[in-house]
Amino acid sequence: MIEVVLNDRLGKKVRVKCNEDDTIGDLKKLVAAQTGTRADKIRIQKWYNIYKNHITLKDYEIHDGMGLELYYN
Repeated sequence: MIEVVLNDRLGKKVRVKCNEDDTIGDLKKLVAAQTGTRADKIRIQKWYNIYKNHITLKDYEIHDGMGLELYYN
């Protein structure tokens, strides 16, 4: 179990607990449940790398306590 911090730079910072073998799509569903935003309207990225839905957190080397950027489409 790892905890990922997502910041939308508009004042909302979300902490989500998930597994390393979860996909980015699973992470989006967890964030959507906490924020009230639809999962298909969420984009997760780090710098200029936009994360794809079908790839796992382990493949992207996302570890415990890591901060990601949260954007709304």
